[in-house]
Amino acid sequence: MDKMAWRLFVVLLCLWPASSSFPFPLLLSNDYYDKSCPFALSIIRSGMDLAVAKEARMAASILRLHFHDCFVQGCDGSVLLDDTPTFTGEKTANANRNSIRGFEVIDSIKEKLESVCPGVVSCADIVTVAARDAVLLNGGPYWDVPLGRKDSTTASLDDANNNIPTPNSTLQTLLGKFVKQGLTLADMVALSGAHTIGQARCTSFRDRIYKENGNLDSDNAYMSVLKATCPSSGGDNNLSPLDLVSPVLFDNTYYRNLVNGQGLLISDQEMTSIGIYGSITSQLVKSYAIDPLAFFQQFSDSMVKMGNI
Repeated sequence: MDKMAWRLFVVLLCLWPASSSFPFPLLLSNDYYDKSCPFALSIIRSGMDLAVAKEARMAASILRLHFHDCFVQGCDGSVLLDDTPTFTGEKTANANRNSIRGFEVIDSIKEKLESVCPGVVSCADIVTVAARDAVLLNGGPYWDVPLGRKDSTTASLDDANNNIPTPNSTLQTLLGKFVKQGLTLADMVALSGAHTIGQARCTSFRDRIYKENGNLDSDNAYMSVLKATCPSSGGDNNLSPLDLVSPVLFDNTYYRNLVNGQGLLISDQEMTSIGIYGSITSQLVKSYAIDPLAFFQQFSDSMVKMGNI
Protein backbone atom coordinates (compact mmCIF):
# COMPACT_ATOMS: atom_id res chain seq x y z
CA MET A 1 0.00 0.00 0.00
CA ASP A 2 1.52 3.35 -1.02
CA LYS A 3 1.89 6.27 1.42
CA MET A 4 -1.18 8.23 0.29
CA ALA A 5 -3.37 5.15 0.31
CA TRP A 6 -2.21 4.31 3.81
CA ARG A 7 -2.93 7.85 5.05
CA LEU A 8 -6.48 7.54 3.73
CA PHE A 9 -6.80 4.12 5.35
CA VAL A 10 -5.67 5.53 8.71
CA VAL A 11 -8.22 8.35 8.47
CA LEU A 12 -10.96 5.79 7.87
CA LEU A 13 -9.76 3.74 10.83
CA CYS A 14 -9.93 6.86 12.96
CA LEU A 15 -13.58 7.22 12.06
CA TRP A 16 -14.70 3.63 12.73
CA PRO A 17 -15.49 1.99 15.04
CA ALA A 18 -13.79 4.05 17.72
CA SER A 19 -15.76 7.16 16.80
CA SER A 20 -18.60 8.89 18.52
CA SER A 21 -21.00 11.78 18.19
CA PHE A 22 -22.60 11.33 21.61
CA PRO A 23 -23.34 14.67 23.28
CA PHE A 24 -22.41 13.57 26.81
CA PRO A 25 -18.92 13.41 28.39
CA LEU A 26 -16.96 10.21 28.00
CA LEU A 27 -16.02 8.16 31.04
CA LEU A 28 -12.28 7.64 30.73
CA SER A 29 -10.30 5.07 32.69
CA ASN A 30 -6.65 4.09 33.04
CA ASP A 31 -7.41 0.43 32.29
CA TYR A 32 -9.66 0.99 29.27
CA TYR A 33 -7.60 -1.23 26.94
CA ASP A 34 -6.39 -3.78 29.49
CA LYS A 35 -8.58 -6.53 28.01
CA SER A 36 -9.31 -5.33 24.48
CA CYS A 37 -5.72 -4.38 23.58
CA PRO A 38 -3.37 -5.11 26.50
CA PHE A 39 -0.21 -4.14 24.60
CA ALA A 40 -1.56 -0.78 23.39
CA LEU A 41 0.56 1.40 25.67
CA SER A 42 3.77 -0.50 24.99
CA ILE A 43 3.18 -0.30 21.23
CA ILE A 44 2.66 3.47 21.46
CA ARG A 45 5.80 3.82 23.57
CA SER A 46 7.84 1.76 21.10
CA GLY A 47 6.64 3.97 18.27
CA MET A 48 7.66 7.07 20.16
CA ASP A 49 11.03 5.56 21.06
CA LEU A 50 11.76 5.06 17.37
CA ALA A 51 10.45 8.47 16.31
CA VAL A 52 12.41 10.46 18.90
CA ALA A 53 15.58 8.41 18.33
CA LYS A 54 15.30 9.29 14.65
CA GLU A 55 14.57 12.99 15.30
CA ALA A 56 14.81 14.48 18.79
CA ARG A 57 12.55 17.38 17.80
CA MET A 58 9.65 14.98 17.25
CA ALA A 59 8.95 14.77 20.99
CA ALA A 60 7.99 18.44 21.09
CA SER A 61 6.05 18.11 17.84
CA ILE A 62 3.85 15.32 19.21
CA LEU A 63 3.27 17.22 22.45
CA ARG A 64 2.18 20.24 20.42
CA LEU A 65 -0.04 18.07 18.22
CA HIS A 66 -1.89 16.93 21.34
CA PHE A 67 -2.31 20.49 22.61
CA HIS A 68 -3.67 21.72 19.29
CA ASP A 69 -6.04 18.75 19.11
CA CYS A 70 -7.49 19.30 22.58
CA PHE A 71 -8.17 23.01 22.06
CA VAL A 72 -10.51 22.29 19.13
CA GLN A 73 -13.60 20.20 19.93
CA GLY A 74 -11.72 18.51 22.76
CA CYS A 75 -9.12 15.73 22.51
CA ASP A 76 -10.84 13.88 19.69
CA GLY A 77 -8.21 13.42 17.00
CA SER A 78 -9.84 16.02 14.76
CA VAL A 79 -6.47 17.63 14.08
CA LEU A 80 -5.49 14.49 12.15
CA LEU A 81 -8.31 14.75 9.61
CA ASP A 82 -7.72 15.99 6.09
CA ASP A 83 -10.16 18.22 4.21
CA THR A 84 -13.29 16.56 2.84
CA PRO A 85 -16.16 17.78 0.64
CA THR A 86 -18.18 18.50 3.79
CA PHE A 87 -15.63 20.27 6.00
CA THR A 88 -12.23 21.95 5.96
CA GLY A 89 -9.80 20.34 8.36
CA GLU A 90 -7.65 22.02 10.98
CA LYS A 91 -4.26 21.46 9.37
CA THR A 92 -4.39 24.76 7.48
CA ALA A 93 -5.39 26.87 10.49
CA ASN A 94 -3.14 29.84 11.21
CA ALA A 95 -1.49 28.10 14.16
CA ASN A 96 -1.03 24.84 12.23
CA ARG A 97 -0.17 25.71 8.65
CA ASN A 98 3.46 24.92 7.73
CA SER A 99 4.02 24.25 11.41
CA ILE A 100 2.21 21.31 12.95
CA ARG A 101 3.89 17.97 12.34
CA GLY A 102 4.18 14.37 13.50
CA PHE A 103 1.24 12.92 11.56
CA GLU A 104 3.41 10.16 10.11
CA VAL A 105 4.39 9.05 13.63
CA ILE A 106 0.74 8.66 14.65
CA ASP A 107 0.04 6.86 11.35
CA SER A 108 2.85 4.40 12.01
CA ILE A 109 1.71 3.68 15.56
CA LYS A 110 -1.88 3.24 14.38
CA GLU A 111 -0.72 0.78 11.72
CA LYS A 112 1.04 -1.36 14.33
CA LEU A 113 -1.96 -1.28 16.66
CA GLU A 114 -4.30 -2.30 13.84
CA SER A 115 -2.17 -5.36 13.16
CA VAL A 116 -2.57 -6.47 16.78
CA CYS A 117 -6.06 -5.31 17.78
CA PRO A 118 -7.91 -3.88 14.78
CA GLY A 119 -10.52 -1.19 15.29
CA VAL A 120 -9.94 -0.87 19.03
CA VAL A 121 -7.55 1.96 19.94
CA SER A 122 -8.67 5.44 18.93
CA CYS A 123 -6.31 7.88 17.26
CA ALA A 124 -7.24 10.42 19.94
CA ASP A 125 -5.90 8.09 22.62
CA ILE A 126 -2.77 7.42 20.57
CA VAL A 127 -1.99 11.14 20.39
CA THR A 128 -2.66 11.61 24.11
CA VAL A 129 -0.45 8.73 25.24
CA ALA A 130 2.24 9.63 22.71
CA ALA A 131 2.36 13.16 24.17
CA ARG A 132 2.94 11.74 27.66
CA ASP A 133 5.68 9.47 26.31
CA ALA A 134 7.25 12.42 24.49
CA VAL A 135 7.67 14.20 27.82
CA LEU A 136 9.13 11.09 29.45
CA LEU A 137 11.63 10.58 26.65
CA ASN A 138 13.01 14.06 27.29
CA GLY A 139 13.42 13.59 31.04
CA GLY A 140 10.03 14.89 32.14
CA PRO A 141 7.47 13.45 34.56
CA TYR A 142 5.23 10.40 34.23
CA TRP A 143 1.47 10.49 34.71
CA ASP A 144 -1.28 7.95 34.17
CA VAL A 145 -3.33 8.72 31.06
CA PRO A 146 -7.08 8.09 31.34
CA LEU A 147 -8.21 6.35 28.14
CA GLY A 148 -11.34 5.75 26.11
CA ARG A 149 -11.54 8.81 23.87
CA LYS A 150 -13.54 8.53 20.67
CA ASP A 151 -12.37 9.91 17.36
CA SER A 152 -14.22 12.79 15.79
CA THR A 153 -15.84 12.42 12.39
CA THR A 154 -15.45 16.12 11.65
CA ALA A 155 -13.07 19.03 12.23
CA SER A 156 -13.35 22.81 12.50
CA LEU A 157 -11.00 25.25 10.82
CA ASP A 158 -12.83 28.18 12.41
CA ASP A 159 -12.46 26.77 15.92
CA ALA A 160 -8.78 26.07 15.28
CA ASN A 161 -8.25 29.68 14.21
CA ASN A 162 -10.20 31.03 17.17
CA ASN A 163 -9.17 28.68 19.99
CA ILE A 164 -5.47 27.96 19.58
CA PRO A 165 -3.20 30.63 21.11
CA THR A 166 -0.80 32.41 18.78
CA PRO A 167 2.88 33.23 19.45
CA ASN A 168 2.07 36.93 19.81
CA SER A 169 -0.88 36.55 22.19
CA THR A 170 -1.15 38.87 25.17
CA LEU A 171 -1.56 37.41 28.64
CA GLN A 172 -5.24 38.37 28.75
CA THR A 173 -5.87 36.73 25.36
CA LEU A 174 -4.01 33.60 26.44
CA LEU A 175 -5.99 33.33 29.64
CA GLY A 176 -9.27 33.77 27.77
CA LYS A 177 -8.46 30.89 25.45
CA PHE A 178 -7.48 28.60 28.32
CA VAL A 179 -10.54 29.49 30.41
CA LYS A 180 -12.72 28.75 27.38
CA GLN A 181 -11.41 25.17 27.58
CA GLY A 182 -12.17 24.89 31.29
CA LEU A 183 -8.54 25.43 32.28
CA THR A 184 -7.25 27.82 34.92
CA LEU A 185 -4.49 30.40 35.08
CA ALA A 186 -2.37 27.85 36.97
CA ASP A 187 -2.97 25.31 34.20
CA MET A 188 -1.94 27.88 31.61
CA VAL A 189 1.39 28.67 33.26
CA ALA A 190 2.21 25.00 33.81
CA LEU A 191 1.21 23.86 30.32
CA SER A 192 3.24 26.70 28.80
CA GLY A 193 6.21 24.92 30.34
CA ALA A 194 5.96 22.48 27.44
CA HIS A 195 8.06 25.10 25.67
CA THR A 196 11.04 23.79 27.58
CA ILE A 197 11.55 21.59 24.49
CA GLY A 198 11.04 22.21 20.80
CA GLN A 199 11.76 24.93 18.28
CA ALA A 200 9.93 27.81 16.63
CA ARG A 201 10.18 29.38 13.20
CA CYS A 202 11.46 32.92 12.75
CA THR A 203 7.97 34.07 11.75
CA SER A 204 6.77 33.11 15.23
CA PHE A 205 9.29 35.23 17.15
CA ARG A 206 10.22 38.07 14.77
CA ASP A 207 7.86 40.48 16.54
CA ARG A 208 9.50 39.56 19.85
CA ILE A 209 12.78 40.93 18.47
CA TYR A 210 11.85 43.89 16.32
CA LYS A 211 8.55 45.30 17.63
CA GLU A 212 8.28 47.52 20.66
CA ASN A 213 7.07 45.40 23.58
CA GLY A 214 7.47 47.89 26.39
CA ASN A 215 5.89 45.84 29.14
CA LEU A 216 7.98 42.71 28.45
CA ASP A 217 11.36 41.89 29.93
CA SER A 218 14.03 41.37 27.26
CA ASP A 219 17.64 40.31 27.74
CA ASN A 220 19.77 42.28 25.28
CA ALA A 221 22.33 39.53 24.74
CA TYR A 222 19.55 37.05 24.04
CA MET A 223 17.94 39.43 21.56
CA SER A 224 21.27 39.68 19.73
CA VAL A 225 21.43 35.89 19.45
CA LEU A 226 17.92 35.83 18.03
CA LYS A 227 18.71 38.56 15.50
CA ALA A 228 21.51 36.41 14.10
CA THR A 229 18.97 33.65 13.47
CA CYS A 230 15.98 35.74 12.48
CA PRO A 231 16.57 38.89 10.39
CA SER A 232 13.92 41.59 10.16
CA SER A 233 13.01 40.26 6.71
CA GLY A 234 13.68 36.90 5.11
CA GLY A 235 14.69 33.69 6.83
CA ASP A 236 11.10 32.93 7.80
CA ASN A 237 11.78 29.21 8.25
CA ASN A 238 14.93 29.63 10.35
CA LEU A 239 14.54 27.81 13.65
CA SER A 240 15.45 28.72 17.20
CA PRO A 241 14.98 26.55 20.30
CA LEU A 242 12.22 27.64 22.63
CA ASP A 243 14.68 27.01 25.46
CA LEU A 244 18.18 28.05 24.38
CA VAL A 245 19.85 26.57 27.48
CA SER A 246 18.56 22.96 27.46
CA PRO A 247 16.54 22.60 24.25
CA VAL A 248 16.00 18.82 24.35
CA LEU A 249 15.64 18.35 28.10
CA PHE A 250 12.21 18.60 29.72
CA ASP A 251 13.07 20.63 32.81
CA ASN A 252 12.24 23.94 34.49
CA THR A 253 14.84 26.00 32.60
CA TYR A 254 12.03 27.55 30.55
CA TYR A 255 10.88 29.40 33.67
CA ARG A 256 14.39 30.51 34.60
CA ASN A 257 14.68 31.88 31.09
CA LEU A 258 11.48 33.88 31.54
CA VAL A 259 12.76 35.34 34.81
CA ASN A 260 15.85 36.47 32.89
CA GLY A 261 13.88 37.99 30.00
CA GLN A 262 14.80 35.14 27.66
CA GLY A 263 11.42 33.90 26.52
CA LEU A 264 11.46 33.22 22.79
CA LEU A 265 7.83 34.04 22.02
CA ILE A 266 5.85 37.08 23.08
CA SER A 267 3.28 34.68 24.53
CA ASP A 268 6.04 33.11 26.65
CA GLN A 269 7.42 36.33 28.08
CA GLU A 270 3.88 37.60 28.71
CA MET A 271 3.91 35.25 31.73
CA THR A 272 6.08 37.84 33.50
CA SER A 273 4.22 40.93 32.30
CA ILE A 274 2.78 43.58 34.60
CA GLY A 275 -0.87 43.83 35.57
CA ILE A 276 -3.39 41.96 37.68
CA TYR A 277 -2.93 38.61 35.97
CA GLY A 278 0.76 39.18 35.37
CA SER A 279 1.42 39.56 39.08
CA ILE A 280 0.00 36.07 39.62
CA THR A 281 1.64 34.39 36.64
CA SER A 282 4.98 35.98 37.50
CA GLN A 283 4.88 34.41 40.95
CA LEU A 284 4.11 31.01 39.46
CA VAL A 285 6.95 31.42 36.98
CA LYS A 286 9.37 32.26 39.79
CA SER A 287 8.20 29.32 41.90
CA TYR A 288 8.68 26.85 39.04
CA ALA A 289 12.06 28.40 38.23
CA ILE A 290 13.37 27.30 41.64
CA ASP A 291 11.27 24.16 42.20
CA PRO A 292 11.27 21.67 39.30
CA LEU A 293 9.23 19.13 41.26
CA ALA A 294 6.43 21.64 41.76
CA PHE A 295 6.44 22.29 38.02
CA PHE A 296 6.42 18.57 37.20
CA GLN A 297 3.49 17.93 39.53
CA GLN A 298 1.36 20.80 38.22
CA PHE A 299 2.27 20.02 34.62
CA SER A 300 1.20 16.39 35.06
CA ASP A 301 -2.07 17.39 36.72
CA SER A 302 -2.79 19.99 34.03
CA MET A 303 -2.00 17.54 31.21
CA VAL A 304 -4.54 15.09 32.60
CA LYS A 305 -7.06 17.90 32.93
CA MET A 306 -6.45 19.10 29.37
CA GLY A 307 -6.59 15.52 28.13
CA ASN A 308 -10.10 15.24 29.55
CA ILE A 309 -11.49 18.14 27.50
